[in-house]
Amino acid sequence: MLTDEFRSLLIQKAQDAWQRAYAPYSTYAVGAALLTDTGKIYDGVNIENAVYPLTVCAERVAVFKAVSEGERSFRAIAVVTRNGGTPCGACRQVLAEFGLDTVVLIADLQGNLLHELTVADLLPHAFGEADLDAARD
Repeated sequence: MLTDEFRSLLIQKAQDAWQRAYAPYSTYAVGAALLTDTGKIYDGVNIENAVYPLTVCAERVAVFKAVSEGERSFRAIAVVTRNGGTPCGACRQVLAEFGLDTVVLIADLQGNLLHELTVADLLPHAFGEADLDAARD
């Protein structure tokens, strides 16, 4: 269960991260804050590149930071954009790898919570380990 205090804290951390985004091409900055089951919070920002496919989204930066520190189980992630945009398909798939029940908080720059859903809500019928196991049979 996610408390109102943690919702607010995650959104604030994502707002703070948003300010450090590197988005010179799209000018669409994104900040994220990921809460692990151990209570640690990892933030992330989108990092663009002139070679567009090399751009990395804020959500994946936060997940990769957490995983590189040994975290594998996530409780929630807050994503902040100027207009409340949701994670892209690649980010949805990366989040699904670590738990379809992870809560996703979508907020705007003013900190307004626009949506609260789960990764499963964002990516129904996600491809996962079970699909790979079935392909091996």
